[in-house]
Amino acid sequence: MNLDDFSDLIERADGGIRRDAEERRERLVVPPGALGRLDELGEWLSAAQATVKVRAIEQPKVVLFAGDHGVASRDVSGRAPGTTHELVRAVLDGASPLAVLARSMNVPVRVVDAGLDCEPELLPAEVVRHRVRRGSGRIDVENALTVEETEAAVRLGIAIADEEADSGTDLVVLGDLSVGGTTPASTLIAALCGTDASVVTGRGGAGIDDLAWMRKCAAVRDSLRRARPVLGDQLELLAAVGGADLAAMTGFLLQASVRRMPVILDGVVGAACALVAQRAAFRAPDWWLAGQVSGEPAQAKALDRMALNPLLDHGVHVGEGTGALLALPLVQAAAAFAAELPERPDPTAPDAQGTPDAEVTPDAESAPAAEGAPEA
Repeated sequence: MNLDDFSDLIERADGGIRRDAEERRERLVVPPGALGRLDELGEWLSAAQATVKVRAIEQPKVVLFAGDHGVASRDVSGRAPGTTHELVRAVLDGASPLAVLARSMNVPVRVVDAGLDCEPELLPAEVVRHRVRRGSGRIDVENALTVEETEAAVRLGIAIADEEADSGTDLVVLGDLSVGGTTPASTLIAALCGTDASVVTGRGGAGIDDLAWMRKCAAVRDSLRRARPVLGDQLELLAAVGGADLAAMTGFLLQASVRRMPVILDGVVGAACALVAQRAAFRAPDWWLAGQVSGEPAQAKALDRMALNPLLDHGVHVGEGTGALLALPLVQAAAAFAAELPERPDPTAPDAQGTPDAEVTPDAESAPAAEGAPEA
């Protein structure tokens, strides 16, 4: 497998349609700019859907990739290593912030176990049946995956994207469930942006104290030393310092772009996978939106590199795709405005000025007497 092959498979969103949508926006009854970024979102949707009059977002879905990371054993996370299955269970039981929000918005949630470190019997079969391996290696001292496992994870993401596109999903909110996942994500972003560990290391979704932050910086620094020699090959990079969930998300993002299926990204893990995918196919970011600012410095670096401007900045860093799902109503509103707002009447059209009068013959009282006619 060579991820660079996706460069030939992914097309840009239709620029001509977007220009036509911009021109149509100028004619709507609401003045241009009055709807702020919703104007831009509507035009983006027009290009993505290849139609000037945007279709409503009717079948959105949340897709979460789950995995455990061996580097969590260095106490770099606010949660205990190997406990991601508890986060998955909370989502499935409807007890997590993402699950509560999805239920209130009537958006289905799909969880895919790419690399959880737990017994399969702890979770439903439809969740665990895709698992590539149990957990991942400690990336500061060893590879996260073998190249064969990495390829299998990428293919998993591709298959999930195809399943969603084939089932009619018209927009995906992409998130992750992991313990220790922000450490490989920060490493990938630092490696691809040429940045030092301290610049990209944040405190994760669960929050960590200063000592844990220093341990996390050291883990990212050591992982970076292992990442730099394989920067030229995306699969080798994901194998060295990624994980099964990150590799699967990368494959998902690439194939979603091939299938012209828009994706809203959530936090730093999604941003890292998107950056790897962009490295393979430079057109792929045309199909993605950044849902929110997570507060992770690595996410800001990655989004800036991809020229993606987050829709929301509410300080939400709980993860799980929650911030991206909060952005979904904005996208749906933009679609509704672009589709349903009427255009202003054309002042040059006959109906706008009234039907031109027929030639009027002056009546006897108002018409001047014909020259030479006898006076009464």
